[in-house]
Amino acid sequence: MNMLRTTMLLAVLTALFMALGYTLGGSAGALIALALAFAMNLFIYWNADRIVLRMHNAREVDARTAPELYSIVHGLALRGGLPMPKVYLIDSPHPNAFATGRNPAHAAVAATTGLIGMLTREEVAAVMAHELAHVRNRDTLVMTMTATIAGAISMLANFGLFFRGNDSRGNFLAVLLAVIVAPFAAMLVQLAISRTREYGADKGGAEICGNPRALASALAKVARGAEMIPNPVAARNPAAASLYIVPGLGRGDSWFSTHPATENRIAALEAMAPAIPSAARSASALDPLGRRG
Repeated sequence: MNMLRTTMLLAVLTALFMALGYTLGGSAGALIALALAFAMNLFIYWNADRIVLRMHNAREVDARTAPELYSIVHGLALRGGLPMPKVYLIDSPHPNAFATGRNPAHAAVAATTGLIGMLTREEVAAVMAHELAHVRNRDTLVMTMTATIAGAISMLANFGLFFRGNDSRGNFLAVLLAVIVAPFAAMLVQLAISRTREYGADKGGAEICGNPRALASALAKVARGAEMIPNPVAARNPAAASLYIVPGLGRGDSWFSTHPATENRIAALEAMAPAIPSAARSASALDPLGRRG
């Protein structure tokens, strides 16, 4: 259901983009805008992970420089049937985590030092399992695509208002309506896709780590900490807010939020807990590699 909903929302976003291009420049304008968007998507496809990680000043770690975090991610990747992603640490007191990369073979997961210091080992494992679920579901690519198309719509709208505003041959009111409504609608679609994917990653993360309640507990702690401790990256770049496990700015489940409300996500995880096999839950008390912590 989540995949179907995401596909439908992506189709709506693409239709908005094409309709705006046609309104502003007819068939030729739509083709030019589409070509530009394709070039943007191609660039982002190959470079999104490096852009995002550089934005956060993230540093890559390994079994020598961050043995506990690396061991947790390695064990979870094995349990989730995923290639080992690159692991990054962000020196920030703001507690949060995210995943990036174009596909599971070229993925990276990152966590802040604030998150590592705030959570228990079991909760850290649950958070990283959530991020690995994003990787497995290919959400990182989907979110990159939606952000790129939504950005192209806004850019095209700005160009259209500038170049067509004094064009007496065109329908000025129609152009004005298009350049105002299209970016707003694109933003709502982008946010709706982001919220949809979070529920899927919560479910997948709970299954990978075997402990929905650990993820629920982690979400509660991280959400409280994220509200109290500023996130300078999200403050400078609001679009980055959709990356994180909890909102980088503000609260969830409003029309303009990037995430569902944390209490709704926790309730869904609590409802899942009885369905997770007891063997999986007991295994989560161990290191994901099977060793006692």
